[in-house]
Amino acid sequence: MASEQLVEHLLRYSVREGDFTLKSGRSSKWFIDSKQTVCRPDGILAVAEAALELIPWDATAIGGLTMGADPVAFGVAAVAATRGQQLRSFSIRKESKGHGVTGRLAGALEPDDRVVITEDTVTRGTSLLDAAAAVRELGAVPILALAVVDRGGTCEAMAAEQGIPFVALATAVDLGFSFGD
Repeated sequence: MASEQLVEHLLRYSVREGDFTLKSGRSSKWFIDSKQTVCRPDGILAVAEAALELIPWDATAIGGLTMGADPVAFGVAAVAATRGQQLRSFSIRKESKGHGVTGRLAGALEPDDRVVITEDTVTRGTSLLDAAAAVRELGAVPILALAVVDRGGTCEAMAAEQGIPFVALATAVDLGFSFGD
């Protein structure tokens, strides 16, 4: 069950009701822009509080695909440090960079890291799994997939097929909607 504080913040700043066309092309009566929560100081603190209750103490890094994962990974890592838990953070670019630091990695991921893959909102879970594959290619081990919001309800099964436990800090149901909406 999502924390009441996080759900209230998401409902106040991130959830919109109306007629929307999702990235998948599907119509929906609601939309969530969870960056409106994860990019506000009180919102990222609520996210970090909830996430750190679920992140294993032996995790050494947190990150995922850039944009969706960035504020979550950086905020959670910062709050974790204030509690003595050292989580390095990183981003995975969607495409390799051709100049300066090359490759898809930006940040402090190291081989053999035990990694929490994160994302602000998941519908199908493909971004989380793409990030997990990139992390594996870099020699690290995904130990948990963590989303702030699970909108679609399919990510847990997809992550399980790859041997990665999945948790969401809040779900569509927690926000008053069904997964199919």
